Amino acid sequence: MSQWINPDRIRARFSHAMSTMYRNEVPQYGALLELVEVVNREMLASDTALAERLDAAGDAQRLSVERHGAIRVGTPAELAMLRRLFAVMGMFPVGYYDLSQAGVPVHSTAFRPVDDDALRANPFRVFTSLLRPELIASGALRERALNILHERDIFTSGVKALIERCEAQGGLDEHDADAFVDEALETFRWHSDATVDRPTYESLNAEHRLIADVVCFRGPHINHLTPRTLDIDEVQRRMPDCGIAPKATIEGPPRRRCPLLLRQTSFKALEEPVRFAGSEAGSHTARFGEIEQRGVALTARGRALYDRLLAAAREGAPAADNTAHQARLAAAFEAFPDDEATLRREGLAFFHYWPARDGAAAQPDASGAARVEALLDSGALRAAPMVYEDFLPVSAAGIFQSNLGQAHGDDTTDERGEEGEGKDASPIGPNQAQFETALGAAVIDEIALYAERERASLDAALATLKAE
Repeated sequence: MSQWINPDRIRARFSHAMSTMYRNEVPQYGALLELVEVVNREMLASDTALAERLDAAGDAQRLSVERHGAIRVGTPAELAMLRRLFAVMGMFPVGYYDLSQAGVPVHSTAFRPVDDDALRANPFRVFTSLLRPELIASGALRERALNILHERDIFTSGVKALIERCEAQGGLDEHDADAFVDEALETFRWHSDATVDRPTYESLNAEHRLIADVVCFRGPHINHLTPRTLDIDEVQRRMPDCGIAPKATIEGPPRRRCPLLLRQTSFKALEEPVRFAGSEAGSHTARFGEIEQRGVALTARGRALYDRLLAAAREGAPAADNTAHQARLAAAFEAFPDDEATLRREGLAFFHYWPARDGAAAQPDASGAARVEALLDSGALRAAPMVYEDFLPVSAAGIFQSNLGQAHGDDTTDERGEEGEGKDASPIGPNQAQFETALGAAVIDEIALYAERERASLDAALATLKAE
């Protein structure tokens, strides 16, 4: 028996510790968790078919612990060390996101578990962004920002030693795993003392508020944590009753019988006291709370249709409010099939397959897709939509922008993720090669990953049915 702790267990401990820390630092996050728990419980009680589907697909047990967070770092060295830190917890970089197209001067990946067992154990994800200093227009300010970043070390000596030990011996024992969680948490903790004086902070803030957030503090601090809800529209409706001010619009696709990809909303970022170098008091706005509703992962064909319909919905003047925005989205997405069978048969979405528990039916005299359909029709084979585990760049930019507003968190973002005031970074396009060089590894292609998981589940189910 191995003496090393399963990475899934380390990830679960870290996720729990992170949630506890953030709840203590941002009390509204606790209120948000309570609201989401109530809405989810009501949904499962009122929709027994949904509850049965979640249970059959193995998704029910992960719902209450599911979280994603977001962090922003400033240098390639910081990103590369984060990759090694997350690997200890069985989390790997999936996907590449260019947020510069929406005026956010970063590009990103998501560190997360990748196989079915690990996702069921704990699907914790961290959306991780790297500053693109080439998007700082002022050469002098760019050089100043880089000098500041290179003077700091966002990792404790203890966590670096434990990462090296894990890499050398292939894992961590119980004692070291607990120490790792404690040491790693320090990177994500809030620090109210800025590393720069107020004029430097204000210069970077004027260039772009996110640049100031990345550059001016001892560590990158987790800027939000996100529970998963089964009804984001109801959470959005109830947030004001709980003393939580939601952002103006829900990001992502519209409400549907078969939810697609990812829908997100948030409460506005908090104005928090900080002390600049030289002991001058001030404030900074960055940390907020977010809620997500996850739908089915789309194939390349499905994603192309999604992107086309979303672009159509975004044409014209911004909608007046969330109701009008959702109505516009719903009208545009009438062209997207909204039943599981059509999504599966037309190859628009990914599905998990498994054999029925009550034994195999007679094997059909067919092969390939016809055999799969016959087994599904007979009840011998079952299928459920595969949960989308990743992110949407337009939605991420919209969330970021709406929570980098003025001191009191004004929501200045329309549904296109465009900021209503302030200076935006000029988009220069994606640069995945640059990002992967900084990361020290290639990112995993999420579409290929979903396809492989679907193939593996179908092959295993068909093999079981054939053997029975």
